[in-house]
Amino acid sequence: MRKQLMKGNEAIVKSAILAGCRAFYGYPITPASEIAEAAAEFMPRTGGVYVQAESEVAAINMLYGAASAGVRAMTASSGPGISLMQEGISYMAGAELPCVIADITRGGPGLGNIGAEQGDYHQVVKGGGHGNYRTIVLAPHSVQEMADLTALAFELADRYRNPVVILADGFIGQMMEPVEFPQTATATHLPEWAVAGTAASRGNLITSLELDFDKLEKHVRALEAKYKVAERHEARAEEWMTADAEIVLVGYGIVGRILKAVTAEARAAGIKVGVLRPITLYPFPVVQFQRLAFNARVFAVVEMSTGQLIEDVKLALNGSRPVEFLSRVGGNVPSHDEVLALVHELARRGGVTQPTQEEERVANAY
Repeated sequence: MRKQLMKGNEAIVKSAILAGCRAFYGYPITPASEIAEAAAEFMPRTGGVYVQAESEVAAINMLYGAASAGVRAMTASSGPGISLMQEGISYMAGAELPCVIADITRGGPGLGNIGAEQGDYHQVVKGGGHGNYRTIVLAPHSVQEMADLTALAFELADRYRNPVVILADGFIGQMMEPVEFPQTATATHLPEWAVAGTAASRGNLITSLELDFDKLEKHVRALEAKYKVAERHEARAEEWMTADAEIVLVGYGIVGRILKAVTAEARAAGIKVGVLRPITLYPFPVVQFQRLAFNARVFAVVEMSTGQLIEDVKLALNGSRPVEFLSRVGGNVPSHDEVLALVHELARRGGVTQPTQEEERVANAY
């Protein structure tokens, strides 16, 4: 199969089309604009629809309408635009509508700048809109994963009837790498719950409104149960050189690639380092952290924010191991030398803490 050289942003669109996506609604914003550009070029060629909305608020509500009709649909933006979409995302989660949203993150807060950052983690992973809902969040670290995880995003969106977000920093969106796509498109079928303008679907109702307290509680509990199923079955992470790692480096997106390069150099110097890269930011790969904590002495989180991913890492470890932190913000990326210096400092501290009996019990359970 021949590979194609392209930007990560373009890979998202081509993969979406192969996954059966036939509608894109959006508004351009750097560093995500190439997604709208590619959708405008390729969606009509496959019988799909591209609409440049008048705003991000309009785009997310157009997405609501398309998803209600059973169409595989998506949008894309960056931090400020994703902020404007939050109410609509909450509505779609409440109405159990599947869709895919790409967030190609930039520096913030406010308008910030057009450099890459990871400051949208809390907004996307914790649910930036109102009410008790979650979005499944996938974090690619290569252009190939932009394609692969987009295809997975549509599968998960349909499986859980829920919005799925692809959270990629501006580096991954803008960089160019060879990509391999599947040869055949994914067949999609009109879901039975859709409002499709047919006699069979006439009785269907898509809404997030429920004025009866008990009925709304029942609905929210059903959503909660659905998210717990996703937590049990959909958590994903990449482990790299972790089998005997005493120092575990943690990062996602472009940071994950830096951590691998640092690990290779540190290993050559005899330091037992490994990388744990979360692929699903929600559901978070808690099990992998707890298992690696059995042998690891310390975890070090590296991210392009002032500390957002690190909160979930600490929750996963539950105090069993110390967590160090290194960050850059404002469009800056942690350098290889900065991370390597941290690794050498942690190595100098020496000694692996022996696990307690309770930690051994937990580790053996996994």
